[in-house]
Amino acid sequence: MFVLDRHGIPLQPTTPARARKLLKSDRAVVARQTPFVIRLKDHTVAESEIDGVEVGIDPGSKHTGIALFTAEGGERRGRYSIQLDHRGARIRKKVEQRAAYRRGRRSRNLRYRAPRFNNRTRPKGWLPPSLRHRVETTVSWLDRLARWAPVRSVHVEHVAFDVHAISAGRPLEGAEYQHGTEVREYLPAKFGRACVYCGAMNVPLDLDHVRPRSRGGSDRVSNLVLACVPCNQAKGAHSVGEFVKDPAKAARIEGRAKAPLRDAAAVHSTRSALRHALDQRMPTHVASGGRTKWNRTRNRLPKAHTLDALSVGKLDSVTETVRQVLVVGCTGRGTYARTRTDRHGFPRLRLPRRKQFFGFQTGDLVRAVVPLGTYAGAHTGRVAVRASGSFAVRTPHGLATAQHKHFRLLQRADGYDCTTRPEAPSRPETQDGFPSSPERGGFPARSPR
Repeated sequence: MFVLDRHGIPLQPTTPARARKLLKSDRAVVARQTPFVIRLKDHTVAESEIDGVEVGIDPGSKHTGIALFTAEGGERRGRYSIQLDHRGARIRKKVEQRAAYRRGRRSRNLRYRAPRFNNRTRPKGWLPPSLRHRVETTVSWLDRLARWAPVRSVHVEHVAFDVHAISAGRPLEGAEYQHGTEVREYLPAKFGRACVYCGAMNVPLDLDHVRPRSRGGSDRVSNLVLACVPCNQAKGAHSVGEFVKDPAKAARIEGRAKAPLRDAAAVHSTRSALRHALDQRMPTHVASGGRTKWNRTRNRLPKAHTLDALSVGKLDSVTETVRQVLVVGCTGRGTYARTRTDRHGFPRLRLPRRKQFFGFQTGDLVRAVVPLGTYAGAHTGRVAVRASGSFAVRTPHGLATAQHKHFRLLQRADGYDCTTRPEAPSRPETQDGFPSSPERGGFPARSPR
């Protein structure tokens, strides 16, 4: 739990049990609900011993893992973990939709107007909104953690695999084929560390050619999938259509193999901007994805974004992990649009010109105590407001509706929706499903297919 002194200066984080004792003894008050932060009434930073904490960041295209930990002599102890769910895909969809509407209006009403896209220039280091969102959200949460905890430095994973080397189109030869680091890093991330044919997980996985080499198939990454040892041996020199009897499933497998490197390209496009933004805030240490993977596997930790963040950089051992992970979903702060459109782009309804009604706005964290009716009881969650005063609150158990007079504000909307989930339990594993030697089912030296 995060702790602030009486003046709002961050102190060393504490355990949930001690936080409950401080609140029960009236020595502290709740400063924030999510993440949960308390503020001491009778203590200052001058009266405390602060060792400081460090932050590990594992950037991703859809999810970013953030771990807060203490480090002493190469030993790390996890104190807090956050999984940040980005909405870059949604932003990209909205931007493309807006461009289509504008293009349609221009072609319908202003056909004489000359195109403007050739007149626009972009500054150096420009990123599209969907990618800039990933950088700004990650940096924003680092700034938040620095307000609630004494953060001394940050460790960030700079690169997981080389997209250019993967997509170069040249075949992998000899030992490079057997021990290709980039392919070994990319394929598990692409296929979820599971066999594409039977869905088996936590088993030794091999590289399999969608189109066998004996039939002219290449070693490009677009022709490679993951398969467990039994499926790989049973498939042999057959094509996917011959091995998989279901035509729809065979088409899905071939489509997944040819899927573009969009997620990997997003991470690589933002890595320099993220590092530059972090360098401006505090001391930043950069590490590779290979080191993160090595640290995680030798500490017998499962694959997870938060545990990868805990394993970033130089360390000897991880002696403690958290039990609960805060999952932060990016919801945005509303929209400028005051209407909704149909499928043709024409307005179909109008939205109100103000966001707040009866002191609440959509996205606020509230607690509703309903005395009677279908939804009688206490409900805590995010509220959706209406001008009529009949609000809806979304809780982990479902949706409830009540009048505004039964609601009490806990925390203002800040563009994020927070939930919790258990952290993945520690277990022994091979390197992301790949055994370390051919005797254990690893990559064959050179398959005849």
